[in-house]
Amino acid sequence: MDIFQIENNIQKLIDSFSKETFIYNLLLAYDLPKASITRLQKGNLNLSKVKGEISWKKRVFFKEIFDDDLHVTISSLANNIQHEERFVIVTDYETFLAIDTKTQDPPLDIKLKELPKHYDFFLPWAGMEKAQYQNENPADVKAAEKMAKLFDEIKKDNPDNSPEFIHGLNVFLCRLLFCSFAEDTNIFKKNQFTNAIASHTQADGSDLNTYLEKFFEVLNTPEKERGSLPAYLNDFPYVNGGLFREKIRVPIFTRRSRQAIIDNGELDWSIINPDIFGSMMQAVMTPEHRGGLGIHYTSVPNIMRVIEPLFLNDLREAFEKSKEEAKNKGNQKKLNELLHRLETIKIFDPACGSGNFLIIAYKELRKLEMEIYKERRQTMPYSLISLRQFYGIELDDFAHEIAQLSLWLAEHQMNVEFFKQFGCTNPTLPLKEAGNIVQGNACRVDWETVCPKGKNGEIYILGNPPYLGARLLDHDQKKDMELVFKNTVPRYNDLDYISCWFYKASRYLQNINAKSAFVSTNSICQGSQVSMLWPYIISSSEIFFAHQPFKWTNNAKNKAVVTCVIVGLRNFSTQEKLIYSGSFAHSVTNISPYLVDSKNTIVIGRKRPLSILPEMSFGSMPNDGGNLILQSEEEYNSAIANYPEIRPYLRVMYGGQDFLNDEKRYCLWISDEDLEIASKIEFISKRIKLVKEYRETSKREATRKLAKVAHRFGEIRHYETELIVIPATSSENRTYIPIGFLPKGTIVNNSTQAIYFSKPYHLGIVSSKIHMIWVNAISGRLESRIRYSAELSYNTFPFPSISDTQKEEITKCVMRILDEREKHPGKTLKQLYDPEKMPEGLREAHRLNDLVVERCYRSKPFENDEERLEYLFKLYEKMISEE
Repeated sequence: MDIFQIENNIQKLIDSFSKETFIYNLLLAYDLPKASITRLQKGNLNLSKVKGEISWKKRVFFKEIFDDDLHVTISSLANNIQHEERFVIVTDYETFLAIDTKTQDPPLDIKLKELPKHYDFFLPWAGMEKAQYQNENPADVKAAEKMAKLFDEIKKDNPDNSPEFIHGLNVFLCRLLFCSFAEDTNIFKKNQFTNAIASHTQADGSDLNTYLEKFFEVLNTPEKERGSLPAYLNDFPYVNGGLFREKIRVPIFTRRSRQAIIDNGELDWSIINPDIFGSMMQAVMTPEHRGGLGIHYTSVPNIMRVIEPLFLNDLREAFEKSKEEAKNKGNQKKLNELLHRLETIKIFDPACGSGNFLIIAYKELRKLEMEIYKERRQTMPYSLISLRQFYGIELDDFAHEIAQLSLWLAEHQMNVEFFKQFGCTNPTLPLKEAGNIVQGNACRVDWETVCPKGKNGEIYILGNPPYLGARLLDHDQKKDMELVFKNTVPRYNDLDYISCWFYKASRYLQNINAKSAFVSTNSICQGSQVSMLWPYIISSSEIFFAHQPFKWTNNAKNKAVVTCVIVGLRNFSTQEKLIYSGSFAHSVTNISPYLVDSKNTIVIGRKRPLSILPEMSFGSMPNDGGNLILQSEEEYNSAIANYPEIRPYLRVMYGGQDFLNDEKRYCLWISDEDLEIASKIEFISKRIKLVKEYRETSKREATRKLAKVAHRFGEIRHYETELIVIPATSSENRTYIPIGFLPKGTIVNNSTQAIYFSKPYHLGIVSSKIHMIWVNAISGRLESRIRYSAELSYNTFPFPSISDTQKEEITKCVMRILDEREKHPGKTLKQLYDPEKMPEGLREAHRLNDLVVERCYRSKPFENDEERLEYLFKLYEKMISEE
């Protein structure tokens, strides 16, 4: 059952309200089993014998309250549930209160009649789980800003931009991070590092560099090998682990930069998350350095979107079952087995950057381990989970160092928490080697040499690999693509760089207990990339969870603004598959490469329409260096005033954005027959000469050949008829793509798609919501905008044969749409189709058109967009098979 049906069901429940049946009808509204609800109503399933109470194990505790305070009562009930009831509900049938005992959502506190507006609160009853994401820690962002300020101060005093110095500066900042963290977390004494600088260096900063060089040497020397040292230095412990091993040139300091280090110590670094450290370094690097090395910062909420469905939810479910067995049978076997399972898990990030994913995964496993220890009431004196279970590949050597540092600090944080809980823990110092982080190119390294498979345990591959599009790759990245795909995947040159990670993961998973999940731009699940990449992945594995497109957000400086997906892969299984859409997850039969609930149908671009629609083509391509185009009305008027004889050779011209913004341009349109006469006009002859020169100097042979016909567009697809024009790119936020008619003789360029020899009803079909749904799912993207193409968006669109009567009905709808547009002469199509500001009359005209177009498919109305898309995929399969 979908959410629209649920909302309607609850509205009907309120409209025909009955106290006696309210709770049962509420449960039925979410499609819970009728037989079970009948048993509940008869009392067989009701675990409460108190009148006015309903207790259904793991589902709901419901109580009627008429004399007591609802808010006090529900709090008491929620704190004392005995049968793991998911929802606690109390009501006097005027006010309605509910608590979700599993999440941290605020209680639902509403008037009963408002319940249909809040149907989403109980969606877990319908199998649509609410996703819970951790929020950013504001202290992390503040720390990043402090580090950026310190970097700026140091750079003022040290203008050296050589690679050696920048590397040394980054290592220095890495060490500074450790020391700031250490003095607030009992690795050093409280404020020991900051006080030492404040007390033993000059206020003007002149001797701070030599002091720090000596200080780093001390931290890298075991106590028994130090010899004679001042007490304030000898008091610092031996750190080891390689952090202070490398000799670097410490930068020079001034009063301001020294004070910035001291100010840095005022932060409480004990509450800083190590997973932010990568972002700190990202914030202080130059843009060139950051972009060139591809170091990515992924926020905690986005990381949780990956690791929860990949492995954490499964582990927590196993924990709940183990707890239940220990509680009911007194048997701790399952808890012990789960502990052993945790110490055999391997986490592998083959594009680990500064280690964010590994750190969060490590911390979550340690938290779960502590919960198991509490449940067993029999604690090991130390954690069984080791950093040796964590594997990574990182191209940049400095990010590789940061990843190891961050893992050390995460381990210490969790050891401190372990000590608070149990009074014992693993020692932090001296540091051990941190994880199995390899510096190298993940596209060229054999992943199995980094993270050996083995026969036992389970492996989870995860991360946020680099996103670069096919046309943005440098020479080395193109070579990476060749090494990964050559001889296996044709046309790999048109794939995004991140496809290497998906492909290698699918190969790594085979025949072992392993799964993978990557954050990616949505481009690899749209457009032509689906047919180029996914057949080679789904032949050996399946998508078992997916987050449909969402906006990337975090609190890092210069945060990326992209539309992302998350795709999880595993070997073929009968276990549940989940699609996450917004805050909810719902179980599905299959997840296609388009990340929708359908078969693994791959839509292949076509040269001709699959349906009854006329052919579509690109607009004509000038390829003229701008010399055949008059860019504005003003330029047109000036040319006509000075050369009135050119008027017969000028045409109105639109590009996609011109059409949306109602900004007509003009172009020279000269036939071969008219060339001799037209060339005698000075204005035209100069323009033709410039086009000829532009084309002759091109690197492309095909363009150089066009210099012989410099009077006309490079590619002409124009016909002398009225046409339908569709912008080649359109905002993904629009409900409808703005599409319209242009009169005979109008030229459209290659930033549009055009349908010549069209009928009005064709406009109704391509303007419909159901066509838009297909376009959204199938088309490629330019950034996040829809890239509308004839081959993929239009020619593949499945539309049935229709009668003349149906064509007439659609035509009437089209005329209504055009009439509504005419009522707003001062507004452009871009303004009219702004989803927030679309005039109600135009919106209603489109709604009526949608109803007529959708009746061409079937008489029964579609309930929602998911049902529409599922129907379209089935029809596409049928039409393809019948060709």
